[in-house]
Amino acid sequence: MLLRQMFLGFFGLCAGGVVAAGVFAFLAIIGVFPRLIGKTHTNQHIILYETVIIVGGSLGNVLDFYEFPVLFGGNFLLGIAGLSIGIFVGCLVMSLAETLKALPVINRRIRLAVGLQYVILSIGVGKLVGSLVYFSQRMGM
Repeated sequence: MLLRQMFLGFFGLCAGGVVAAGVFAFLAIIGVFPRLIGKTHTNQHIILYETVIIVGGSLGNVLDFYEFPVLFGGNFLLGIAGLSIGIFVGCLVMSLAETLKALPVINRRIRLAVGLQYVILSIGVGKLVGSLVYFSQRMGM
C-alpha cells in the first residue's frame, strides 16, 4: 500500500510538472515573459527570470497538494497576492489579444481556406468534454 502511494505521488508530481511546463511554454510562446522583460528593460537579469519561473512553477505544484496556514499578515498577503495575480492576468490577456491578431497570418501561412472556425470549435468542444469527464468522474475530489 505504501509503495502504491509513493508511485501515485511521484506520478502525480510528474504530471503536474508536465502541465506546469506546458503552461509556462505557452506563456513564453505568446510573448508574456519577453514582453515584460522588454518593457522593464531588465535584459541583464534573464537567468533570474528563468530561475524565478521554475521555482514558482515548482512551488505552485507543491502548494496545490498541501495547505500551509498563514500565521500573520493574512489579509495583507492576500492583497499582495491578488494584486500580483491581477497584473499577471492583465499581461496574459494583452499577450493573447496580440496573438489573436496573428490568426489571419497563420490562416494564410497554412493555407487553410475554409474551416478555421471548426478548428477553434473543436478545441472548445475538446475542453468541454474533458471538463465534463473530469467532473463527472469526481477526479477533482
